[in-house]
Amino acid sequence: MKFFNSLTILFSVFFVSPVLGASVVATVNGTPITDTDITARTKLMARQGKTSTDNRRVALQNIIDDAIKLEYAKNFNAIPEDKIIDTELKKMNLGEMTLSEKQMAQNALRAEIAWQIIVGRTVLPTVSISTEDITNERNNLAREHGLPIEMTLVRLTDIPVDVANKLTKPKSCDDAVEMARAMGGIPQKFTALQYELSPEIRNRVATLPLMKWSKHEDDSVLLVCSTKKTDEYKNLDEIIKQNATYKQALFLADQHLKQLRRKAVIVVNDNRYKL
Repeated sequence: MKFFNSLTILFSVFFVSPVLGASVVATVNGTPITDTDITARTKLMARQGKTSTDNRRVALQNIIDDAIKLEYAKNFNAIPEDKIIDTELKKMNLGEMTLSEKQMAQNALRAEIAWQIIVGRTVLPTVSISTEDITNERNNLAREHGLPIEMTLVRLTDIPVDVANKLTKPKSCDDAVEMARAMGGIPQKFTALQYELSPEIRNRVATLPLMKWSKHEDDSVLLVCSTKKTDEYKNLDEIIKQNATYKQALFLADQHLKQLRRKAVIVVNDNRYKL
């Protein structure tokens, strides 16, 4: 009976443990990533509203990137302290988590903060934004979302293209209205903030010069009589410059991360997760 009990224990060790233990899906620079880690990361992604048809592969890539970022951050003494991580994690309000989920969230947040520190120290100082870059960004913003600029416009609808082609540059807004009426049209004159305009109108007038009729589209033409910068506009260029600088820095940082990935020793053991 004693022998039978010993045999049972042996069978428990050799055949039950692998089921209870987590399988190593991959390693990055020798550090194992288990199936349990990937499950915890997918749950974290779900809590953050990040869903994908390929969640587990995305989760594995995120875990690999975190490991690479943290290892690189050690060179700059950029690993944030635990109290910073705990404070920021509370702000995220992710709800109740299991121990493995909390550890995954802490690690992900630590890697993200460390990477932001690196970007701030090493990448941002190298980025230079030109006046042309600011102008392009401002024009893109004007088309996509609108600017805090008050605009007075004239819109002429239900106008044939041959009539639209006869419109000339007016001397004033009132002149534009009279010109449109003389050609049998019913012009609409209105004033609005650019970001209050409909996307269709905003896109057509975003970069339209003053006192110039727009192209004939949807049986209509538009004209911007005047513009007035509001108080909101005062610091706009500086905000645009900051955003453009940060966007460029993130692009450069992403390129650097790709180089670090290529240098890292990444081994994927499970064919389902091949990157």
